[in-house]
Amino acid sequence: MRDQISRAALLAGAAFVFTASAAQARDADQPERDYLPTDIVVTGDRGTGYDNDDGSTATKTPTPLIDVPQGVSFITEDQLEDQAIHQLNEALRYVPGISMETGEGHRDEVFIRGQESTADFYIDGLRDDAQYYRSLYNIERVEVLKGANALIFGRGAGGGAINRVAKRAKFSGQAISGEASVDSFGAFALLADVNQPLSDGVALRVNGTYEEFDSHRDFYEGRFFGISPTLTAQLGPQTTLIASYTYDDDKRVTDRGVPSVGGTGPLRGFDDTFFGDRDFNEAEAQVHIGRVRLEHDFGSGLTANATVQYADYDKVYANILPTGVDTVENTVFLGGYRDYTNRENWIGQGNLVWQTGSDTIESTLLLGFEASRQDTLNGRDTVSFTRAPDPNGLDPNETPLADTIFVPPFALNVGARLRDSQLETLSFYIQEQLQIGDHIELVGGLRWDRFDLETVNVNTGISGDRVDEKVSPRLGLIVKPNPDLSIYASYAESFLPQAGDQFLLLSPTSAQFEPEKFTNYELGLKWAPLDKVLVTAAIFRLDRSKTPFTDTLGNTTLTGESRVEGFEIGAVGEITDFWKANIGYTYLDGELRTASSFGPAGQRLQQTPKHQIAAWNRFDVTEALGFGLGVIHQADQYASFSNTVELPSYWRVDAAAYYTVNDRFSVQLNIENLFDETYYPSAHGNNNIQPAEPFSARIGVRFEI
Repeated sequence: MRDQISRAALLAGAAFVFTASAAQARDADQPERDYLPTDIVVTGDRGTGYDNDDGSTATKTPTPLIDVPQGVSFITEDQLEDQAIHQLNEALRYVPGISMETGEGHRDEVFIRGQESTADFYIDGLRDDAQYYRSLYNIERVEVLKGANALIFGRGAGGGAINRVAKRAKFSGQAISGEASVDSFGAFALLADVNQPLSDGVALRVNGTYEEFDSHRDFYEGRFFGISPTLTAQLGPQTTLIASYTYDDDKRVTDRGVPSVGGTGPLRGFDDTFFGDRDFNEAEAQVHIGRVRLEHDFGSGLTANATVQYADYDKVYANILPTGVDTVENTVFLGGYRDYTNRENWIGQGNLVWQTGSDTIESTLLLGFEASRQDTLNGRDTVSFTRAPDPNGLDPNETPLADTIFVPPFALNVGARLRDSQLETLSFYIQEQLQIGDHIELVGGLRWDRFDLETVNVNTGISGDRVDEKVSPRLGLIVKPNPDLSIYASYAESFLPQAGDQFLLLSPTSAQFEPEKFTNYELGLKWAPLDKVLVTAAIFRLDRSKTPFTDTLGNTTLTGESRVEGFEIGAVGEITDFWKANIGYTYLDGELRTASSFGPAGQRLQQTPKHQIAAWNRFDVTEALGFGLGVIHQADQYASFSNTVELPSYWRVDAAAYYTVNDRFSVQLNIENLFDETYYPSAHGNNNIQPAEPFSARIGVRFEI
């Protein structure tokens, strides 16, 4: 299989380079096209506001967002700066339809339309699936594409996908900008962005950041360092090379939150208490991502791009965590472990886009392939509490509840778990976007994936392997009564092999079963009532099927099913000359339709609130003075499929003030949780519940040269 992937990648790359070279001379005689050759990922200039009309991530073609038959939310760089947001998980709280998982205090983890994922993260359309925290210092836009869609993203992405659009070096001239901010807990961030043309056809851009973390939680601290140089080179009139490298280094306390009490809700009165060991609870991640992309415009509507990405992830985290509370004895039980992961990803992707047509019919044809290899070594050392018999009758892992938790003595069982896995994939896809007259557009396509997974439990020697070959369809119909209004219907599928989204171990049982299936049905509209405003609305149904279920006799079948039905509406852009906004509401009704490994039929899906509101507004009173106002609301939700521990509903209000001193220097103040509400926005099961940060203020300065 590895040889097949290598040959396919080499053959595609050789064909691309040969064709580009042969067409180079002809390109010089062709008139310049109306759009740039960077047709798949389009980046914008600073100061473009909150609006965005680029839908290329959802189609891999130069498609306006209004013509994408799928729900898409986005947050631009301007909005991120206005909110003083530097981390991905902070930004996603302002996207309705997404609820945050605590990620065990060491990773990004989300629920999109009720589907949990640690792996549906992408950068410029390429998979970035390891478990770590992602910074936004080198990111121009965050996009959330909702609903299953394997044609574009491959396996996973059952509820949707999160794509970060990276900053690129530009030829437009030298630009230097920076930011410094500090909050009321002492956390601070420093950012720098330097763009420098090196010649008429070569530009270099370097983004860097250093950030230190702090919060109301006792003993919590950490730091993040990141640097990302990118080079853009114009190799010819119609050929562009983009090369980038990112190094991220994250180190922070692993904070697992508070336990539940009485099996019903969060333990109250201990929102600042750290239920861990300050010397043991630590998460570290070093991430290297290198990417080279070649884009070429052959003329006559034919463009192509090819990308190779290498990523190396080195991750370790250790934690003591709460596992339960004894309300009679007023004690808490603790557990713990140390876990590490080393992963290498190779991804090669190529796309050919052909736009052609007449006055009555226009066609955009996409042909593409993707090949990847992923090698992962994951190990775990468990914790054993070693305290001698206690005269008060406490268990070895039991300790009194107090503002500062005493952690009993413990020892590590080194090598308790060790798993090695190799994943190889090969994909080919085709998509046709057909515009018939001025009012009808059709989108249809198929993707074929070969998914080859081999795993071994190193401690036991038990191996597992499975090969799946899946075809995933996508269909969409768009009706446009006028150019500013699209009404669409769509159908799409995705799949997830039975090894989970990190593919660490395939057991002998799970190796027998075909992947889970996600099916998304959606009706929606997109309307641009103003030049820089987009209004969207959609109703949808997402079915998850072929989930394992084990009966009382120990027989396992793929009869588990769940369903999420919902509605969403939003508006984003520059509503008036002085008002920019990104406002959305989502309703989700999700439940298990049949018994499965998740729980019995009728249970509500975990961490899927029925109502979600996210609204951010900026009001510019004068050219120098502006204010921001944000609101987040989530209805009550269950911490797990057990449907016993409830996270209560909450409202959070944020505010900001901006003062522009001159064209190059500005000051801003951001306040989070203005009314100092106590709430619990996320969890990892019933006994790791994250208390929200109370009232906090951040003041920052920004300069541009």
